[in-house]
Amino acid sequence: MNGNINIYIERLILDGISVPHAQRPLLQAAVEAELARLLAVDGLSSPLQADSVLPRISAGDIQLNSDNNPTQLGQQIAQAVYRGIRV
Repeated sequence: MNGNINIYIERLILDGISVPHAQRPLLQAAVEAELARLLAVDGLSSPLQADSVLPRISAGDIQLNSDNNPTQLGQQIAQAVYRGIRV
């Protein structure tokens, strides 16, 4: 895929997950890095390759582990979001 991809996530709602304020930047960085990686490797679906706006993406469920590692959680969130935009 050629060109740039710009993604703006206005709000990320995590139902049932409490992320301490100090860990939110780590979570955000992990989501951004993993989503960028997935887009670089697998790209976007054809309908999204043109200028598109998705007002909402249902990313589905993720499996949490007991340590609530913000990096792992961010990666899981990005993978779920990516599945949501690949549909």
